Amino acid sequence: MAHTSNNILVQWLVAAMLIAMLGGTQGVVFCNIDSNNINVCRAAVTGQHPPQPTGKCCALVRQANLPCLCSYKSLLPSIGINPTNALALPAKCGLRTPPGC
Repeated sequence: MAHTSNNILVQWLVAAMLIAMLGGTQGVVFCNIDSNNINVCRAAVTGQHPPQPTGKCCALVRQANLPCLCSYKSLLPSIGINPTNALALPAKCGLRTPPGC
């Protein structure tokens, strides 16, 4: 039962992030990232050969709660983010990727 509740919560959070990103509504803060700012990393986490992250993207990654984000990595494709690219961002920004991520 708890697993089902967690899935529903995660689905709701992903839906809220999508609505905020696409609708231009007030942002949702998720793992210390305001959804209004997520697009600064969009190029670095999409496609097969993404460019290096920008300084603004790395600043966003540095403020993120990386272990929190890692727990939702399986949902990243649903919002158009390549998980492999996303998991490479910390190292590209001079950070360590959390263990087990």
